[in-house]
Amino acid sequence: MKPVRAHLIIEGLVQGVFYRANTVEAARRIGVYGFVKNRPDGAVEAVIEGDEEKVNKLIQWCRIGPEIARVEKVTVTWEEYRNEFDDFTALTRYNSY
Repeated sequence: MKPVRAHLIIEGLVQGVFYRANTVEAARRIGVYGFVKNRPDGAVEAVIEGDEEKVNKLIQWCRIGPEIARVEKVTVTWEEYRNEFDDFTALTRYNSY
């Protein structure tokens, strides 16, 4: 399988609805690595690394999110694979990676 890296910006009602915690659970279940964090503009940002099929599976999950969330838009930017993560975590508010 081909390793890939995707950078996502998720917009809509995605903060205060357990979006990050549920994304971590989904990512670990799927078997990808990276992080998810809240942005000051109300969006959620995620970087996902792993096998292309698994990364795409988490991207599809992010388009829906947890039941209480209302995802309006997901922007995906494909980046060079870096193999820099060994887990998937939720970063604390607004910190950078």
